Order: sequence, then C-alpha cells, then structure tokens
Amino acid sequence: MKLVRSLILFISLTVIILSLTGTTDLPKLSLAREEAKNFFTGLAGENKQILVVKIDDTNAAHPQIGVEDADLVYVEQVEGGLTRLAAIYTSKLPPLIGPIRSARISDIELLAQFGRVGFAYSGAQSKMRPVIAEANLENLSAERNPPSIYGKDPNRIGPVDMILKPELLLERANANPKIRIETATASVFAFGDAPKGETNTAIAKIKWPSAKYELRWDSANEKWLIYFNEKPNMAANGEHLYADTAIIQIVSITPSIYGDKFGEITPFSKTTGNGKAVMLRDGFSYQISWQRNLETDVTTWKSEDGDVANFKPGRTWIFLTDKAPVLTPR
Repeated sequence: MKLVRSLILFISLTVIILSLTGTTDLPKLSLAREEAKNFFTGLAGENKQILVVKIDDTNAAHPQIGVEDADLVYVEQVEGGLTRLAAIYTSKLPPLIGPIRSARISDIELLAQFGRVGFAYSGAQSKMRPVIAEANLENLSAERNPPSIYGKDPNRIGPVDMILKPELLLERANANPKIRIETATASVFAFGDAPKGETNTAIAKIKWPSAKYELRWDSANEKWLIYFNEKPNMAANGEHLYADTAIIQIVSITPSIYGDKFGEITPFSKTTGNGKAVMLRDGFSYQISWQRNLETDVTTWKSEDGDVANFKPGRTWIFLTDKAPVLTPR
C-alpha cells in the first residue's frame, strides 16, 4: 500500500509541476523489461547451459546432423591436415547431433574462455585423459554415457556413425550433483554496427593441407553461405549451412606431443596470445586483430583503428588457420 500511495503522490506532484510550467505532456513511464538476449548470438532468447560437441568434418561425415542449430562453430585442424568442428550450443538443442568424434588437445585451451562447459565427444587417447580431467570442463564423453545417449546410425559407416542425443545427455548430467555445467553470464562477442575499413567481398577461401572451406555472400538472404571441399555445405535436414559473421582467425599451428592411432601427429592450434584475423559480415571483409592473454580470458576482437570489432547478431563460424584467406571482391 505504501508503494501505491508513493506512486500516486509522485504522479500528482508531476502533474502539478507540469501545469505550472505550461507543459501538458506527461512523461511516458516504461514498465516493459528489456528483452533478454543470448550471449553467444546477440539475438532474443535465453542462455542455457553451454554444451560443446566435437563433430567429424571429413567428406564421409557429411551431411552433418544438428550443426545448423549451433550458436558458434569452430573449425580446427586435426591429423592429416583435415578439419574437425567444435560446435557450441547455448540457445537451442537439436534432437540429434553428429557424427561425434574424439577430443583434441587444441580444445582444452580454446574452450577455457567459456567457463565450465559440458564437453561431448566420443573419446580421447589415454595420454590426453589426465589433461581433460584437470581442465575446467565437465567430461560428458561417450566413455561415460550409455548407448541410449551416444547411439549408432545404421545408415552410416564407422567411424562416422556415432550420433548424440543432447537433451538426454544434459538430463543425465544434471541429475548428477557432482556435475556443474555453467551458462554464459556475459556476452561472448560485442554485437552492433560494423567496424570501419570495409572491403566489398564476394568469396573468402580458406585452405588447410587436406580441407577447403569457402564463404560466399548471398545478397538476397544477407548471409554467408558455407561451402566445404568445393560443394555446398548442406546439413542433414537439407539446410545450406551459413554464418552471419565469419572469422578467419590466424593462429600458430604446431605439432603436439599427441597423435592418433595411425601414427599421425596431432597439431595444436594456439588460441592465446594475439594475432590477425579477417571478419566477414554484411557482404564485406574487415582486417581485424584478436587478443587473449590468458586461457580464462574471452577473445577480444578489434578493428584496424583499435576500436572494438562488432559482430552481427546471429550464427558465428570461426576458422582456425595459419594462412590468410583468399578474398574475391564483389
């Protein structure tokens, strides 16, 4: 009652003051709350627990399942010059994700910036397991979960046949009081108007020793369509995968002490420190820089003039490579 009386008194005094000053328009009292936004996409929506899923990216793994619902996708180099995805889900979970593959040493440093995430993957070599155990993440691998969660697709041939049911995975994890998966508490990227220094760009080509990606600007739908090994990168549901913002992050890629069962050395992509990058958004490319001093720091992105390089709200793909992309102007 006291609050109501105070509000009535405030409005009455406001009316009196406005009438004495000759102003008749009352100020508009906004009672509407600002719409909540997802911290990974900048779009309206809630922030759910952060789930990171390792997905195979060989030709045999395509079309991939559930990648179209990821808020952020990292493309990283693995053995033999191939690529593998780390897909991050915080706003929406698809019913299925796959094909699921194993963790790599680059994931540990890369994911540390996002807090205590749930990390879903098929397995890891024995030498790497102590590193995963010490990392600030929750191990939600197939080694710790039943086939009812990590199943096999009878229409696919191993090793690209493991499919994850993410909702069941998180349901089982959250039922365990010892498991703690965080949600994002602040924006991962700065969202807003595009930075300065744009260059009209139609195509960006990114190349690793045994994999190629292209991003082609689709002016009709205002998005960057993704091509993999010179073919449209189609999801299993028929959607042509795209990015609203794409980053080609130039990093150091060096041999690690780890390797696969075939004797190939596992490369390590270093995502701390600083370096150059190319941002693609709105049909333009931008020469920008990145910096991340500590593993627990979120990567910051700046334009050539030193201002924050804003991302376009929506889906983001980040390509970790040690070579600059080839850009074709519009």
